[in-house]
Amino acid sequence: MTWLKPLAIPDTAEQTYAAFFADLETKLSDPATHRPELVRDLLAELVYGRSYAALTADSPLLALNLDSRNVTFEAEYYMATDDAEFQRVKPLLWLWKNVDLTPLGHNPLFGIPLRQVLAGHIFKSVGRNFKCWQNVEFSVGYNMEVGDDVVVHRNVLLDDIGGIELHDGASVSDYVNIYSHTHSVLDGSDVTLRKTVIGRGARLTYHSTILAGSVVSDDALLATHALLRGDIEPHGIAMGLPARTTRLKIREAGPVGGIDSRTHPAHAPLKANPQFPEPTPNQTRRIDEEAEPVLPRMGFVAGNKR
Repeated sequence: MTWLKPLAIPDTAEQTYAAFFADLETKLSDPATHRPELVRDLLAELVYGRSYAALTADSPLLALNLDSRNVTFEAEYYMATDDAEFQRVKPLLWLWKNVDLTPLGHNPLFGIPLRQVLAGHIFKSVGRNFKCWQNVEFSVGYNMEVGDDVVVHRNVLLDDIGGIELHDGASVSDYVNIYSHTHSVLDGSDVTLRKTVIGRGARLTYHSTILAGSVVSDDALLATHALLRGDIEPHGIAMGLPARTTRLKIREAGPVGGIDSRTHPAHAPLKANPQFPEPTPNQTRRIDEEAEPVLPRMGFVAGNKR
């Protein structure tokens, strides 16, 4: 049972919003739609209240930056990004990011339905009743797999370049970071992609961080400010730095029919940089262990400064 109460707005506002979203869905579903031009025209109207042509005449720099062809995203610089896929979704991510910075984006009655429409054309898959609040960032967007009734709160980072699954009823609180890539500690250019999986009804609470390849089982909870670098079993509550499961929710015993980290098949990691095709070995030691004399990948000799 939900704890949220329904709210109503005037019929004229509701009808105006609904007509806008229906029109946007129709245009995005049409293969003939040129997405960069659609988005630049929409942003000119939504952000500056005038046509793109009028904005170009008055403020050409502003107009140029509404067109996604004139900007770059961080993901475009990475070898692991599928350029064809990213160019398909890039204008929609640009619309998402820019509207979030406006009063429209801060109005749940406009912002949430807009993100639902866009998610359907960006994500690999998205279920019903996806509720996403403002200022959520994606790496590429097209590697998101989202189930039914998923909630993502404000200022969340979803680093989906290696893939993120958010299963039915998952809840992601404000300022959560979910990663799907890691870097070698010896050479930052050695990058490994690992899919991160969040199970049904799992809750990732305020300011927690989930590192690449982690599996959060169904009904599990990650505590505030925790750092997860592994798995959480079904109904488990993990807390700390690094997070460890210290409590279990009191539930009726029964089989877990969805995501169980103890039996979930492991996703094979992928190397993101062809210069480093081999799996990254262990590259650290405890401070009380004897040091290796040479760290060959960077040429450092233990005890010497360079």
